[in-house]
Amino acid sequence: MSSHADYVVVGLGALGSATAMELARRGHTVIGLERFELGHSRGASHDTSRILRHSYHTPEYVRLTQQAYADWARLERDSDTSLVTVVGGVDLFPPEPAISPVDYTDALYEVGIAYEVLDVDSVAKRWPQLRLPDGTFTLYQADSAIVPAGRGTAVMQDQARRHGADLRERTAVLAVHDLGERGIEVATTHGPVRCQGLVVCADAWVNDVLGDLGVQVPVEVTLEQVTYFRPPSPADFDPSRMPLWIWMDDPSYYGFPCYGEPLVKAAQDCGGPVVHPDRHTSEPDPDMQRRLAEHVQAMMPGAGDPVRSLRCQYTLTPDRDFVISAVPGHESVVVGLGAAHGFKFAPTFGRLLADLAVQGATSTDLTSFRLDRPALTDPDYQAHWLV
Repeated sequence: MSSHADYVVVGLGALGSATAMELARRGHTVIGLERFELGHSRGASHDTSRILRHSYHTPEYVRLTQQAYADWARLERDSDTSLVTVVGGVDLFPPEPAISPVDYTDALYEVGIAYEVLDVDSVAKRWPQLRLPDGTFTLYQADSAIVPAGRGTAVMQDQARRHGADLRERTAVLAVHDLGERGIEVATTHGPVRCQGLVVCADAWVNDVLGDLGVQVPVEVTLEQVTYFRPPSPADFDPSRMPLWIWMDDPSYYGFPCYGEPLVKAAQDCGGPVVHPDRHTSEPDPDMQRRLAEHVQAMMPGAGDPVRSLRCQYTLTPDRDFVISAVPGHESVVVGLGAAHGFKFAPTFGRLLADLAVQGATSTDLTSFRLDRPALTDPDYQAHWLV
């Protein structure tokens, strides 16, 4: 039995749920398709928390963070739910870092976002929990915040349903056919769906969905791991006393104050093995946990011992930039990829992807996020993931 909708959204993690919400909010009929159960842990939208921040390496991203803060605030108003917890954040650049602090300070300065530069002694006075190497350059931005991952995604799904979206879990896409002026037909495990526009937010499974259109996005999927530590004195790591932090080097690490429970969360960025999204373990890796624990316990001696670890996927573009783009030659199909740092922008992704699907354009310059950029079309492009 066939179904019809104005728009179909494939993938109901954070980005797809935000897009379904936005399209339905604008009065369109929407069918959302999720190959697993809603809220599953096989992708990148589960667990407790993500970082929302202004500090980024280009003015383009910093400007996009301004939209993200505004869009999260709108979601809070619309859902009557508190989602953003401002705690402040520090970017920690050791001597001779692999990531340039100048890129960050220049980008913030150009956009007009206030920040502080702190030396090691100033950091120790403000946050005695941190023990940094001499010469560490610290960038502090007061607006850095925590947003909930699994709960935030569920709120966007609830809002999508409230506006009439039909969200279908355990419904995999088998094929996509572009019928030109007659629209798009999506074959699924529960029958075909017809629509005038398709938005693909399938993350690690993006090429499974786009393959029938002759499209192959050069992404690499890695299996990452986050670990929770139990500090002997959780009060020292309360959000009112401890900021978010990112270690801006290779390897790069990041972490949170206590949030929702008396545990400190930390992880390495891009530290896991390359995997196939349908064939990987959910079991923690003891070597990854050990490497992380060594860094955390050296930098934050009071963080305590690890008590649990869990896995998540990164779906990485070669340049670590987003995809927010129509498919060249198939302009009724729009793709969103967060490149393993997109959750903070989830409501903004939804708004921009809805603009592209409905209007074919948006007021935000998305040139760097097109599917036909060199990083995605040049087979000799050298991948780089540190940002």
